[in-house]
Amino acid sequence: MARADVIVLGAGTVGTSIALHLAKRGLSVALVDRAGPGEGTSYGNTGIIEGNTIFPQAFPSDWATLIRIALKRAPEANYHLTFLPKIAPWLLAFRAASRPERLLETVQLMRPLFARAIAEHDTLSAEAGAGRYLRRNGWLKLYRGDRSFAAQARELELAATLGITNVPLDGEAARALEPSLHPVFRHAVHWTGAVSVSNPLALTRAYAARLAALGGIMLSGDARSLHRSEPHWRVDSSAGPVDAGDVVIALGPWAPDVLDPLGVKLPLAVKRGYHRHFRAQGNAGLSRPILDAENGYCLTPMEQGIRLTTGTEFAARDAPPTPGQFGRLLPAAHDLFPLGEPAEPAPWLGARPCFADSRPVIGRAPRSRGLWLAYGHGHWGLTLGPATGRLIAEMMTGATPFCDPKPYSADRFLH
Repeated sequence: MARADVIVLGAGTVGTSIALHLAKRGLSVALVDRAGPGEGTSYGNTGIIEGNTIFPQAFPSDWATLIRIALKRAPEANYHLTFLPKIAPWLLAFRAASRPERLLETVQLMRPLFARAIAEHDTLSAEAGAGRYLRRNGWLKLYRGDRSFAAQARELELAATLGITNVPLDGEAARALEPSLHPVFRHAVHWTGAVSVSNPLALTRAYAARLAALGGIMLSGDARSLHRSEPHWRVDSSAGPVDAGDVVIALGPWAPDVLDPLGVKLPLAVKRGYHRHFRAQGNAGLSRPILDAENGYCLTPMEQGIRLTTGTEFAARDAPPTPGQFGRLLPAAHDLFPLGEPAEPAPWLGARPCFADSRPVIGRAPRSRGLWLAYGHGHWGLTLGPATGRLIAEMMTGATPFCDPKPYSADRFLH
């Protein structure tokens, strides 16, 4: 029988960062996942550490966009018709949370985590010898028309009040930064303070290697085996049962598989998303991530190639892939950048764990001794993994948290 102070279930960026922060504070930690560190949801993202993030994604407010989505003509969203009745309550809550006053509230509540995002990655990457994966040249948001750029005025004004640096550019100035872009856009914003990652999988693996160097153990196991074996929590692994007084659920979209049987049922939904790597034509290249704002996709230079990421798909987490969004966005992507042949045979599919209020759950589970939660980061798992790890480690060890954890408590869902 193996014993640890803490079991962390889920070895994505969030779970691995939590385990590493706990080990740094002298606790014995077992990190358990059925796959290797960073091989699940954390593998597929735009690679942006979004310390500059202000507004979360919001429910569309104009009928034109909603109609395009309903008719499956929008590159930024897709859905499975049979899944809509199941997710309808969540979508209504998401729409309510997208009202202007609620979005401003979310900005204020999430700002402490985002404000620490880059600094916490800097600390862990330096300790893990992984600084080579971080690029410090920001990212570009491109706007093809005047109207879409004008719509960002509110965000840019708020960025100024929050001290978030950005530089509005015309098309020519943006192409001076990224010469391979075609002149199909009129405006851009260079978010200069953002950091991007050239290989998110390698970065998470480096954090896991640092955890091992500090004495943490990584085990293959099924998180669904978690149960109480008084006075401990127990999970089965390939090396046998592991007991600990505390357990952290950092399972992202798989968290309900473990929590629902324990009576911890929170209103989580998943947003599925795809990416695919492409070669560039000729000598074309990118030095930072690019967002095509009107078309809802990103192009990011990765070690595997140019990563093209889609928008959201609302479907059952484990439903077969339906990567139809690529057909809608590829013409726009080719129009913007000289993409070559795919670098892999098929797109990657993952699921983002999302609460309707765009806040993760970080802290104690309701009415469950020794059970801690850290999931629901939506599109920001890579960004907020180390900051989440520090926050929950401070809470678990009785240290003063670097920010008020109350906005992220699961208690907000209790009525």
